[in-house]
Amino acid sequence: MIGKIYVIGMGPGEKSMMTEEAYEAMESADVIVGYTVYIDLVKEYFPEKEFYTTPMKQEIKRCRACYDFALNGKNVAFICSGDAGIYGMAAPMFELLPEYVNSNPDFSEDNIIIIPGISACISGAACLGAPINHDFCVISLSDLLTPWEVIERRLKAAIDGDFAIVIYNPSSHKRKDYLEKACNIMLAAGASKNRACGYVENIGRNGESAAVCTLEQLKNTSVNMFTTVFIGNSNSVIIEGKLVTPRGYKI
Repeated sequence: MIGKIYVIGMGPGEKSMMTEEAYEAMESADVIVGYTVYIDLVKEYFPEKEFYTTPMKQEIKRCRACYDFALNGKNVAFICSGDAGIYGMAAPMFELLPEYVNSNPDFSEDNIIIIPGISACISGAACLGAPINHDFCVISLSDLLTPWEVIERRLKAAIDGDFAIVIYNPSSHKRKDYLEKACNIMLAAGASKNRACGYVENIGRNGESAAVCTLEQLKNTSVNMFTTVFIGNSNSVIIEGKLVTPRGYKI
């Protein structure tokens, strides 16, 4: 009998920030699959489980491992930080699906179940106040899979559309100046240097910290890969240390 594959958004990894559905899926699975860092976050909750991990840049290997386990009759919990459908593994799992359906007629889309989780844009927003309380977009600064020219065009379009913006992957060892580059692009696109912004590091984990600032100040701020950045829209304000994007109600 073919097993089920639960593609799970586990939020930041803290049990209290997982949905009950996500936790129960991990608890009932025969094997938990994930990136090494994410597995380390949940191991303490499931000490008796079988685990399968791969390092960064081996995402497709993890996906194929899930299919292999399922074809051997095991139920699989495939964990992703945040939400599996936001820069997660939900899409590649479905992209591989036709290959496995064609070679295994008993396998179908019903064997893959997506379980949502709390993404950093939501948990980080809660730390800062209400930065995405109106129309917003999410843009990753990682150019491993997206050309920088495309990222630049999206940043300009977000400013032109006056969206609040959430920035994922703002920096890494190889991309130390990418947030500065992004800020300069937004400033050149018409964003005020005084636009209200904020950022949160280690959301929902040890060492969590949050700060608010202007876009000009953000440009000169050093962040790491565990930081999520929030750029307000033209109406966003900082109220008593919180970043707020008004919905438009009359107060």
